[in-house]
Order: sequence, then structure tokens, then C-alpha cells
Amino acid sequence: MKLINMKIAVLALVCSAAAAASASAGQLRAANVRNCTWCHGTSAQGYATAPRLAGQRPGYIEKQLVSFANHTRDNPRSREYMWNATEALNRRTAHDLATYFSTLPPRAANDGHRELVAKGRTIYELGIPDANIVSCLVCHAPNAEGVRDIPRLAGLGYAYLNTRLRQWGEGYHAAAEYPMPKVARTLSVDEIEALASYLSFIK
Repeated sequence: MKLINMKIAVLALVCSAAAAASASAGQLRAANVRNCTWCHGTSAQGYATAPRLAGQRPGYIEKQLVSFANHTRDNPRSREYMWNATEALNRRTAHDLATYFSTLPPRAANDGHRELVAKGRTIYELGIPDANIVSCLVCHAPNAEGVRDIPRLAGLGYAYLNTRLRQWGEGYHAAAEYPMPKVARTLSVDEIEALASYLSFIK
């Protein structure tokens, strides 16, 4: 009888926790997600200047939200939009938002230059030996799906990727970790355009 009562108690605790989590998720979607989707799109697929959040690595999203809140991600659009947007964001909400958006199905932007895809793929898969640049897949995985808090690049918009790579080369990389700032500074304009084009078509 004691064993049965214990099982009932455990089941009650599990159900209670599940209900609380569900309520929390519902509250998150109503109160916070809408603030993100004003710029990133109702399905979080992004626009030219606002990246897709759907399907992004949860660890990466959370890390970037914290960087915005701490003002360490310092590129111009971050300063203009995201610093204020994350001003009152606590760590728990950042984690919940990251988890939510990571579960949404991503769609490829398909907006790069198709004639540059082959060149971009070569850079992504093989790197640029003459410039001592390792292949991108070493960190971002073979299909650009990302690993842990290293971002998913697959299917991100051409304009967004192009801008971010250029900005790192311009010195806006306070929140970026080695070796990205060095890689971005080394890439030429043509190589950046090729990479951004290739990545935009990956599903």
C-alpha cells in the first residue's frame, strides 16, 4: 500500500511539473515571442536584416541574447535594435525563448546568387589553403547545422550572412570567439558573397 501511495505521489509531482512547464511555455509565447517575431517574422524565418531564429541552435540563441543584454555584441544593428529589446530580459526567459525558437522548423532563404554556390561550397567544405583558412564545416558541421552553441548557418539569408561576415572584418566582433574574427578579416568580398550565397540555399 505504501508503494502504491508513493507511486501516486511521484505521478502527481510529475503531472504538476508538466502542467507548470506547459503554462510557462504558453505564457512565454504570449508575452515574449511576439516581441521577437515583429522583426524576425511570425514563423521566425527572418528577413534580410533580421536573421531566421527557427531551427537555430538553442545554445547559440541564448548566448546571443545574453550578449545583447550585456552590450558585448556590438555591431550597429545590435546597438540599434537588440540592446534595448533585451534590456529587461532575464536568464530564464532567454533560455525559454532559445528553446522555443530552436524547435520551429527552418526554411532555407534561397536568396543568394546561384552562380556563386559552387565556389561557396568549396570554401565551406575545403577552406582556403593559400590563406591558411580551415574549412567551415570543422566548426559548423558538414551540413552547416551547427554544434552546441556554434550557430546553424544553413539556410540563413544571403544579406544577413554577407553583412555579418563583413562586420567581423570591420572589427565588430566583441562577442565572437576565435577563430571567426580572424577568418572574417581574411575573406575577400567575393569569397564572402560566395559563402553567403551557398549557405542561403542549404535546407
